[in-house]
Amino acid sequence: MELLVPAGDINSFYAALNNGADAIYLSGKMFGARSYAKNFTEDELKRVLKLSKIYGLKIYVTMNTLVKENEVQTFLEEVEFLYNLGVDSIIMQDFGMISLCLEKYPNLVIHASTQVNSSSYETIKLLYEIGVKRVVLPREMSIDEIKKIDIPIELEVFIHGALCVSYSGNCLFSSMLGNRSGNRGECVGSCRLPYKLYQDDNLIDEGYLLSMKELNTSFDIKKLPNNIVSLKIEGRMKSPSYVGFITKYYRKILDGNELTTKDLEDLKSMFYRGFTKGHLFNDEDLINKKSPNHLGSHLGKVIDVNDERIKIELDRPLLQGDGIRFRESNKGMIVNYLYDMKDKLINKGNPKQIVEIDNKVKLTNLDEVRKTTDKSLEITAFTIKRKVPINIDVKAKVGEAFTLIFSDLTHSVTYTGNIVEKSINNPISKDRLISQLEKLGNTPFVSKHINIDMDEDIFIRIGDLNIARRTLSERLIGERINDYKEPIINEVTFDKINTNEIIELDNYEEVERNPFYIKDVLKDKSIVSNLFRPTTDVTSSYHLNVFNSYTAYYLYKLGYKAVTLSVELNNIELKDLIESIRKRFGNIPLVVKTKGYVEVMLIKGNILNIDKDIPYTLVNVKNDKFKTNFDGRCTHIDSSYSLNLNEKEFNYDNVYFIGEKYGN
Repeated sequence: MELLVPAGDINSFYAALNNGADAIYLSGKMFGARSYAKNFTEDELKRVLKLSKIYGLKIYVTMNTLVKENEVQTFLEEVEFLYNLGVDSIIMQDFGMISLCLEKYPNLVIHASTQVNSSSYETIKLLYEIGVKRVVLPREMSIDEIKKIDIPIELEVFIHGALCVSYSGNCLFSSMLGNRSGNRGECVGSCRLPYKLYQDDNLIDEGYLLSMKELNTSFDIKKLPNNIVSLKIEGRMKSPSYVGFITKYYRKILDGNELTTKDLEDLKSMFYRGFTKGHLFNDEDLINKKSPNHLGSHLGKVIDVNDERIKIELDRPLLQGDGIRFRESNKGMIVNYLYDMKDKLINKGNPKQIVEIDNKVKLTNLDEVRKTTDKSLEITAFTIKRKVPINIDVKAKVGEAFTLIFSDLTHSVTYTGNIVEKSINNPISKDRLISQLEKLGNTPFVSKHINIDMDEDIFIRIGDLNIARRTLSERLIGERINDYKEPIINEVTFDKINTNEIIELDNYEEVERNPFYIKDVLKDKSIVSNLFRPTTDVTSSYHLNVFNSYTAYYLYKLGYKAVTLSVELNNIELKDLIESIRKRFGNIPLVVKTKGYVEVMLIKGNILNIDKDIPYTLVNVKNDKFKTNFDGRCTHIDSSYSLNLNEKEFNYDNVYFIGEKYGN
């Protein structure tokens, strides 16, 4: 299985490269679903792609936000830039852009982002049929469900990192409340805030009720089904030190090595909200109601405290420069000065030792101490240490041309030298020949096996041997860099839609969500949004995230009788989108939600432990109230306010309006 690692900046890329990643996913400055990461400039992307070819990494670039109508041209220009660079794939969410790019760039590899939420067999089958190479499966899917996917498409699963509480692609909380769309990479983290849960006026629960623990499947990797090809770690917002550590941690597991107690404690020091195996392994312990923050690993306990100093009995080493947090008080600090019991400054405290630190945080109580950053795990140097193993073949026969061959798994380069002569008084030994050929130094290569076919008592100049070695190293680098498919760009034409059919919404089935039922499309519309081929007269709901005219067109061509536009678009954007659809594709029947509440989260299971079909209310610190219920399968959370758009603003032919009944 491929180990797929995140990189939010160039130093994280080097950390992943050096510590055993098979593939890295990253983003340019636009259209990545982590818009607040540093991400990569065009020059950095060029450098990354060159290095990835040399060192045998795959690079997947995330362009997995929803794309507004006025961004389509810029989106396509970015795709073509990456396509020409030779990226191994582009990860996309927007269905219109996926469909268009598969037609326009026929040998571009596209992976369907987890934001597509491909939780049904039908969705995955459709994506395979239109040409998507891989599906990044939702975090809600279990291994039993994954085993049932017998479609010949690559499957990728998350194995570690932060979890969204809502089905990805279906969370509108940040957008509806803060005008920052999670589908556009701008999530404010509404799930990490405190809430109170009421039934009528009775307080039922309070705390960080929606804050998920960190996914950690490191002890269960071998239980994953063999139809999974890629193991993905979340973390494009994490530091290079985190990326390097977590890559090495999972590389160790995949290479069959045993984890140590230190490995596990260091893992918690890197990032820890509590761990869960997630829905992947049907773990029901998902939420940490007490804290949404990094808790770190156990370090020791406070045994005395005053206004000046905090006295700590250590259970694990503490370094000057480490970050610590006091668990109950939730106060954190960097240890700038560390003292022993003789009041001397030290740079390290050892287990069982009692040390003192300055009381910068005004701690007043005896508390557990946890390590939140470990100075010894920080990465400060970003030189490349990774090496590519190669085979070396030598033929040195008297009277024949000297030949040297360097080969990796897919490339082979040959150097032909001078005619080999019999040595008069200074023959080259086999050991000396091997020694010279192994001097690959600053090249990306290391000798894996050397096969030598040589006569005895022959003469080869060491200088000639060095020239041959350097020449082949450069040639092999060139072969690896230039190993990608030539881009193909097609002109795409579209049918004009001219229909006078009047849509009576009450007469149509609205496709909103359905669970993972193999070949049973409309049995129960309650879990995930789907992009399947309709088998009956249906209209789409706003959950299909129609942001641009291409998505509307391709959904209509799949068989939807009417297409509902996204509720995340404002009035001006909606009107511009309607006019673009009319101009580019014709009279596609469209639906706009103008009234009623919007479902801002759909959550697998009974995450709040509430009674079925009973109305509840979640209340945030600003006293916004969110209607909440559990239907026996999923938890639904509605917006704190009702839409109230003026329908007269959308006075276009073949545009229909929905309120409370539809999409609510």
